[in-house]
Formats: sequence, structure tokens, C-alpha cells
Amino acid sequence: MNDLTMGVEEEFVLVDQASRAPVDRAPDVIASAARVLGEQVQNEFFNAQVETITQPTGSCRDLRDELVRLRSVVGTAARAESCLPIATGTPVVPPAQPLTITDTERYRRMARRFASRFSTVDGLVCGCHVHVGTFDRELALALSRRMAPWLPVLQSVTANSPFARRRDTGFASWRSVEYASWPTVGPAPDLDEPHYLAHVAELVRTGTLLDRRMVYWHARPSEHVPTLEIRVADSNADVDTVVMVAALVRALAATLLADERAHRPVQRTPLRRLLLAHELAARYGLSGFGIDPCTGAERPATELVDRLVERVRPELDRTGDTTRVLGQWHSIRAYGVGATRQRVAYRRQRRLSDVVDALARLTALP
Repeated sequence: MNDLTMGVEEEFVLVDQASRAPVDRAPDVIASAARVLGEQVQNEFFNAQVETITQPTGSCRDLRDELVRLRSVVGTAARAESCLPIATGTPVVPPAQPLTITDTERYRRMARRFASRFSTVDGLVCGCHVHVGTFDRELALALSRRMAPWLPVLQSVTANSPFARRRDTGFASWRSVEYASWPTVGPAPDLDEPHYLAHVAELVRTGTLLDRRMVYWHARPSEHVPTLEIRVADSNADVDTVVMVAALVRALAATLLADERAHRPVQRTPLRRLLLAHELAARYGLSGFGIDPCTGAERPATELVDRLVERVRPELDRTGDTTRVLGQWHSIRAYGVGATRQRVAYRRQRRLSDVVDALARLTALP
């Protein structure tokens, strides 16, 4: 069996070096970084965001090296504009003035049509999206059905947005709450390819979506590359967390691909249970309970991550990723998810600027 490839899209918020608030400097930062990175650095919805895109790879080591390189180039370009890229699901400090929308035709149309869905003051969110492939659309949809019960577990281990508008929201992932105001954000419906095409065409026809690229399900067939895209993770400053999650996504996809090819029954999870599992992951991260993907019972969230690792362990062993994944998982259990680390940074001096500085340092680490 050939190894599946994996790739990562990371979204960063640009913050002013002095105020630590988001600033609309992405056009200049991207123009500078693109001289080195080309199309691997791109704009996002707000002018205070930058997105980087890795090449597909079968190696966790290569993926990590590329993530570090992309972050380094963007960081150099940002510092030249007196700002810093930080990887967090939501800004810790709000912008001093409303943010501006990226000046492209598509984003302008989105801003007009969906103005009630976001705020230019606290609507900025940053995610980390993992692509795994290569799959055609039909197979990507089949795998998304099988992966759905496990996605809240991945969400819990990547929760990294407890702060918004200068306050602790009480959530580990406030990004999950903010992002849910956009249409189609949530678990993917159970669709084969013909029904998928018909369903999305109807959403576009009725104006629910601008285009097929606005399908924001937690797992979706990518519209621009032949992959399954997983969209549940907050942006994480710790690059090793990003690599761990990518490795787990790939291992889970490969494990469930074998089930699909063997025509084993698909585990159907009621939508209300999936929604509850995602809500628990957003609120508590790893500090509370989650929903067991197999039994539907409430179990400690850390135990569910252990069960995920156990489920995909044969694939991790086969690709040589077990030591890396277990090492990072042990580190997360010792120090907490990103949200926990943000709160620890705040409690030292009760200064939000310290949280931003900690995120900036960790984002820039090699």
C-alpha cells in the first residue's frame, strides 16, 4: 500500500508589535513573502490574516520542516512591517479599529452577502486545515462519513482560542463558536457524490452559499485539490501539535480506507450526538468529557485521544510515525492544549500582552 499524502493550510493573525492587536498589513506581508514562497502564501478573508500552504508529502519530518520554513519566511516579512504572525484560533486582543476585508471580488461579494454572519471587530478566526489524499470526490465523501465520529476528538486536542475581546470566553475553542455563524459549518451530511453535487448546487442556487468553495463542513472533498480536507482544528502555535494532528488524520484515513474497501458497515452517529461531541470539545478541550465515537458514552477527553491513537496505531507503526505522535501527545498531556497554555501565560501577570508574546515566540520556534 502506498502511503497517503498529507498537507496543511495554516492561518495566522498579524498583530502589531506594540499594541499586540490585529492589524491590516497582510497585503504588504504577503507580497514580500511571496517573493520566496510564491503561491504557498495567500490572503484570507481579513487583511489581518495570512495563510500558508504546504506541498503534499508522505513524511512527517518533511512536513515539519516545511511548516517551519513557511512560518520563518512569513515572520521575516511581518517584522519588516512592524507586526508578528501568531497562530491562534481567535485574536487575544481586539483590533483598535474595525478590520478591513481583503480586496478581491470574491471576498467583497462574501462580505456583502453574509454581512450578518461576522463582525469586523471580533469575527476574525484562524483554522488549521489538514488535507489527506489522493482521493476522488466519491471516496473522499465515503471517508468523511467514516471519520465523522472521531473529528471531535481531533478538535479537543487542538483547542487554542480561549480569549476574545480581552476576556476569557470560558471556552477552549472560541473559534468554533464564532465560525459556526457561517453557513454549512458543522458535521458533513451523509451524501454520495450525486447527492453531494445536487445538494451543493441547491445551496448555491438559493444563495445560502456563494459557490462550492464555501462548503465549510468539518470534513469535505476539496474543490481545488484531490483530497479530503479536515477543518476542525484551531491554528496552533506549537508546530509539533500541527504535525501530530496531520499524522493522526492520515493514519485515521488509511485505517478507515481499509474498512471502506472491505465494505465493512459504516458506524452511523446521530447528528445530535455529533453536535454535542463538538460542543464539548469546543468548551473543554481536553479538560472535560467527550463522547466516545464507538459507544456514545461520555468519557474523559484524554481517554478518547488514547483510543484514537490505539485505533490507528498499526498505521502509525507502518509509516514510522508512532514515536513522534506519542511523544507530542505525552507533551500535551503534561502541559495542556494550546488553550491551557494561553491561560497559564495570562495568569502569571494577568496581562493579555503576555499571552500574545508567548504565542508569537512559540509560533516562531524552529
